[in-house]
Amino acid sequence: MSEGTALELNALIRLRAAARNLELGARRRVLSAQAGGYLSVYHGRGMEFDEVRAYQAGDDARTIDWRVTARRGRPHTKLFREERERPVLFLVDLHPGMYFGSRVQYKSVLAGQLSAVLGWAAVSAGDRVGGIIQGAGRHHEIYPAAREAGLLPMLRAMVQLQPKMPGELVTGRLDGALARMARIALPGSMIVIFSDFRELGHNAEKYLSTLTRHNDVIAALLYDPLEAAAPPPGFYRLGVNRQRVTVDTSRTSVIEQWQAQFQMHREKIRSICRRHTIHFMEIATTDAIVPALRSGMTRHRKTQ
Repeated sequence: MSEGTALELNALIRLRAAARNLELGARRRVLSAQAGGYLSVYHGRGMEFDEVRAYQAGDDARTIDWRVTARRGRPHTKLFREERERPVLFLVDLHPGMYFGSRVQYKSVLAGQLSAVLGWAAVSAGDRVGGIIQGAGRHHEIYPAAREAGLLPMLRAMVQLQPKMPGELVTGRLDGALARMARIALPGSMIVIFSDFRELGHNAEKYLSTLTRHNDVIAALLYDPLEAAAPPPGFYRLGVNRQRVTVDTSRTSVIEQWQAQFQMHREKIRSICRRHTIHFMEIATTDAIVPALRSGMTRHRKTQ
């Protein structure tokens, strides 16, 4: 099968090389005044010195900074920052409408490849990977696990649940995936949503609000250039099943309506992201995967 029309496990595994030097956003840190790394109550990735403050009851005596204590005449203790293993969770939307692409690749393939590259980057950074893979009538939940133990099941689930043919949209199906994500996400997670958001329903914002309360959320709007701009003048039969219509793109009004519908959809998603402090980025099926992610994640780091 072509890599542009179908997800293949071996191809997703090979994307590990493409993830080199791709950085995720800064992970949240926790201050510890009561211990060095060897006494940490968290399962972390080590401690680093942050600052010195006056000693308080309950602080570990082994963290006293004797030089500062002698200079200031009263006990002072060192503060450390601990980098925790951060869960990185993906919501990969593979509904039948994602089985579409006019150039380079289908939106479903784009979603899978983006998730794989960012997933490998998270593995390389020592983060735990998991998420929700949403298909047409089924879904897979992968709880965060270290190294390949979390990512490989996610890659397999994407291959298994990818759409095999176009289908009608089901408004609200994405809401169910967001609800499941809200249930499995631990505070401090990074959550990345790859979707065209065409199946977003009325309850979506409720779950997004829950997710953003204690997590870092990124929403990537995936689209094909043909959705944003009408094709050359001519008659086209569009849609699926009984929803097919014929459009004449030689008419100015059709072209304007075509572009306006996409712009309205994009602005709707962008507005939702603004309301809930979600980082928004958009990626087309014609974009190169790694540069698109690097550009989007760089802007994300600047806003943190």
